Amino acid sequence: MIRRLPCPPAPGPLEAYAARFDDLLSTLAQRRGFREYLAGLLLPRGRNKTLTCLAGTEPVVGAQHPSVHRLQFFLSESTWDHERVNARRMELLLADPATAPHAGGVLVIDDSGDRKDGKATAHIGRQWLGRLGKTDNGIVTVTTCWADENLYYPLHAVPYSPGHHFPKGRSDPGFRTKLQIAAELARTAKATGVAFRAVAADCAYGDQDSFRRQLSEAGLPFVMALKPSHGTWAYGKDAYTPADAARALTWTDPEHPGDWTAIERTFRDGHTETWWAADAHLGWWGPDGNVRLIVATADPATLPAKATWYLATDLPRPGGPREADSPEPAAGLHEVVRIYGIRHWIEQNYKQVKDELGWADFQVRSDTAIRRHQTLVTCAFSFCWDAWFSPPPEVSPGTAPPEPPEEPGRPARGGPTRPHQPHTASWPKAIRAVRAWLDPWTSLQRCWRAWTNAPPPPELQALINAVGAGHPLDLYSLA
Repeated sequence: MIRRLPCPPAPGPLEAYAARFDDLLSTLAQRRGFREYLAGLLLPRGRNKTLTCLAGTEPVVGAQHPSVHRLQFFLSESTWDHERVNARRMELLLADPATAPHAGGVLVIDDSGDRKDGKATAHIGRQWLGRLGKTDNGIVTVTTCWADENLYYPLHAVPYSPGHHFPKGRSDPGFRTKLQIAAELARTAKATGVAFRAVAADCAYGDQDSFRRQLSEAGLPFVMALKPSHGTWAYGKDAYTPADAARALTWTDPEHPGDWTAIERTFRDGHTETWWAADAHLGWWGPDGNVRLIVATADPATLPAKATWYLATDLPRPGGPREADSPEPAAGLHEVVRIYGIRHWIEQNYKQVKDELGWADFQVRSDTAIRRHQTLVTCAFSFCWDAWFSPPPEVSPGTAPPEPPEEPGRPARGGPTRPHQPHTASWPKAIRAVRAWLDPWTSLQRCWRAWTNAPPPPELQALINAVGAGHPLDLYSLA
């Protein structure tokens, strides 16, 4: 048996995380590329995270640097399997008690559209891009995310290919709509062992009868939004849209709510708001039908557009005739509103992945390279949670940060020693904590090597060793 060549270690806790994927990466170049790519994604965003940015070289003129070529080969030509890497990432999330999904969480389905130029890139086409709010040339990726009130992380992602990429267009056997991709991803999440209360999605999916039917056939409960104007068949003057059904509910004032029930919503910052929710009737939808229509709003009298939700769910009503035979626990109005409220985490998730980790910054054309980039971005995202919930690194004589000499009349520098991270999950704080040691480690070495090939002086080397071991730098004094 041939012994593997040792790989240059990544700094701090990133090495321990990357080492868990080493058995999926067959060569030294792959293991090195995996570490360098993750480190580049995690560094602060000075510009688009193209390969030159990830490798730390200048744009355009640095494109021929060997480090850029290594990352290009790792992303586009190497032989590693991105699906196996994502499966390992999922295994780590499910095995960690701090991030393991539970039955109270929500499986959120959505799609992310990003503008891209050209016509030769895989999956590209003129289509609706939600991020821009218009139709433009770009790539759309259907994703699933697990979330509860405190924690969230991406699960799977599959780019959508418009019909013109197939020989027979949309009638080609290989073509799949976004709805078909989303339903398959939901089934994949369940088969992987991800526990969740229900599938949540916005009206782009909730308005589609075929999508709701696919989830029901797979045994996946759902809570999804509807457009206020989503029409259905009705008799005479009966409600024709969800907005009509909401206006048919009786309401006088908070002391005489009629059909409405007060719901207290608690937000992440701790503040609460009183909303109102009610079961409504729309065609064959009703409190005891196979699908319930639930309206939630901040003001039943005016039904403000930006503070009113029209929700379709197949979860049974507590005390209703469907409760006894349903495989899923009954869900009252408060539970349904809670489930859909968690869906908004996906918007925050997308914003952070795009803005901080460069989800859409790839400059590659092939389907494999695009999916690999997206997989590596989700690995970087998950590593932040791994580092956040892990105990702080132990201080050893070789990695302790050097103490600056005290000067008379000056306050203490560096602020107080940080305790272990609190239990409250915060991904923005998690990535800042990672950058507190990763950014100094990278910057110090790059600057020193650009100046001289001589070894750093002992004091500087001690600082590099300290941040390389995962000890953050407190740049701002709290004195």
